[in-house]
Amino acid sequence: MKTSYENWLVEQDDDHIVRLTLDKPNTSSNVLSHQVLIELQTILDEIKKSPAQALIFQSAKNHSFIAGADVNEFSSLKSYAEALHAIQLGQHVMNSIENLPFPTIALINGFCLGGGMELALACDYRIALKHEKTKLGLPEIKLGIHPGFGGTVRANRLLGVIKAMQLMLSGRVISAKSARGMGLVDDVVPERHFKKSAMQCLKKHHQSNIVRRKRPFYYSLLELELVRPIVSYILTKGVTKRVQKKHYPAPFELINLWQLYANDSDLMMKKEAESVACLITSPTAQNLIRVFHLQNQLKTLTHAAAEDQSEDSTLPVKHIHIIGAGVMGGDIAIWCAYKGFSVTVHDRHNETLARLVQRAHKFLLKKVHDKRLIQAIMDRLIPDINNFGLKKADMIIEAVIEDVKAKQQVFKEAENQARPECIFATNTSSIPLDDISKVLHQPSRLVGIHFFNPVAKMPLIEVVSSKLTADSARKTAYRFSGKIGKLPLPVSSTPGFLVNRVLMPYLLEAIELYSEGIPAAYIDKAAKEFGMPMGPVELADTVGLDICLSVANNLAQSIEVSVPEILRDKVSKGFLGVKTRRGFYHYKQAKPIKQKTTYTGLTLSHISNRLMFRLFNEAVACLDEKVVDNADYLDAGIIFGTGFAPFLGGPMHYIQHKGIAEMDHKLIDLSKDYGERFKPAIGWGHIIMG
Repeated sequence: MKTSYENWLVEQDDDHIVRLTLDKPNTSSNVLSHQVLIELQTILDEIKKSPAQALIFQSAKNHSFIAGADVNEFSSLKSYAEALHAIQLGQHVMNSIENLPFPTIALINGFCLGGGMELALACDYRIALKHEKTKLGLPEIKLGIHPGFGGTVRANRLLGVIKAMQLMLSGRVISAKSARGMGLVDDVVPERHFKKSAMQCLKKHHQSNIVRRKRPFYYSLLELELVRPIVSYILTKGVTKRVQKKHYPAPFELINLWQLYANDSDLMMKKEAESVACLITSPTAQNLIRVFHLQNQLKTLTHAAAEDQSEDSTLPVKHIHIIGAGVMGGDIAIWCAYKGFSVTVHDRHNETLARLVQRAHKFLLKKVHDKRLIQAIMDRLIPDINNFGLKKADMIIEAVIEDVKAKQQVFKEAENQARPECIFATNTSSIPLDDISKVLHQPSRLVGIHFFNPVAKMPLIEVVSSKLTADSARKTAYRFSGKIGKLPLPVSSTPGFLVNRVLMPYLLEAIELYSEGIPAAYIDKAAKEFGMPMGPVELADTVGLDICLSVANNLAQSIEVSVPEILRDKVSKGFLGVKTRRGFYHYKQAKPIKQKTTYTGLTLSHISNRLMFRLFNEAVACLDEKVVDNADYLDAGIIFGTGFAPFLGGPMHYIQHKGIAEMDHKLIDLSKDYGERFKPAIGWGHIIMG
């Protein structure tokens, strides 16, 4: 028997085993929208009346079970009452699954996240497909909320508070193997056995000999009323090291929820819904949801480039040749090989190539746990002292020093040897493409692909185009970005592009404050109080003071920035930051040694104003000069490229929220006290006028 709904297919066999297949139309992945949940509840009510003996949940999507609740619907929740009603619907559906009088199984064939994971937790058994694209987790914390469909209750019940909280508070997504290890799923099976696995599970269930993990005694011990405050204190202390409660309240609310109500599942479920309803309508959650949408906007560029079939569509890229095996070039090479590309890396020095191989192996030992896979990746990463890869490459990425003549020389030599269809990409952080391409006969081949440090962690790539850059080169860069798991940001070829141009005045103001005698740790504290994840002084040391100086010097030729003398002095002495273990801070194992100091001068808010208004002013100038096409792109670039406080939604969003006229007047006041560098950019007048 088959019954079709808009989103669900219901099939019941002769043994009265029901299979529910979710297939949300016109999407590549399933989400639990309001309509999907309403349909599911209707189906469950019908199943209760039938002679059903078991229920199996599965997905018709390729490598996607259920990717979570429908985030698009989160933005439309305008009131606490509306949010509470939506969350209670989800809870009611999951409770209906849990209370069915026969066994229920979730067949997880791909992404099983958020609400999808909560549905799986409501089932009696969870079987995951053994595949690299099978990912599980409860990442709601990244959207400024916590699980709301009963996930806090069921995760703690299944995993115990320590494992459950580690999963929920981090928001991390784990593999099927890791999920099996921690007890989140009952079994992980290869594809050839996946369809049959549910029937085997039911057979064992009916024979009453299925192996179920016993709940360890200490799970209950940690839930005792006298013990919970101690556990909560430890959990809170760990969270406080990463975020502040005033910026990100959700993790603290989650811990508090467990501490107060862990001994009463029904009450905890009720309070869970109330907590999420309050959080999801807060500015923090709405801004983090905005950031989620900004991320998806950039992802659509990679999808569109991959699907484009026009004459100017993307070119196939399989072999990448990288010139320059220093820290940046080497990390790009390692990442590309890790993501499946064949990579040749040229450098003039064997010692540099040897260090690259060592770094690659060290990186892969942390990232990959299969020795054969590590060897396969290492085999794709080929040191190339003789530059042989130049003639075979589909894409050449230049990553030499930030000097226009050095880069011109690289591409001049490359053009003489590379294949005609090969794309030329420069990793320059600030030099306009027109300056580099002067030596090329075909400047249309040149595109900027600017990575950020550290390559493995930073999600953004600036895809830089000049007026001469061919559409095919730009689209190939978008598609390449997606293939290596990065977000491409389209920017125009102007000095500093977007991220460095906006970031540099902020960093230089921090150095200016330091030169005025304000301790580095106090400056960094002011920025973190505002919401930045890392202080600007530590960030400058991390980027490298030589890089900061080079970018500042390049920018000084086109916009009004002055370079503090203390920065030049540090670089001349070889104090370059983390990489030399000394910059504005001293470093031990790449961690800054911050001395406790007493400072009674400028307030934290005054310092943060000086820092942030330099950043805001340059952001407005960039938008006005069309460095990026719109405010969404600007916000995405600064959030994903600099770590700008995500809970604020981005610089332009923050400016709109605070009031453009008020922000403009504040800049005028700062310019009276500190001079021309705070003079409002022309763009303020344009956005005030509308």
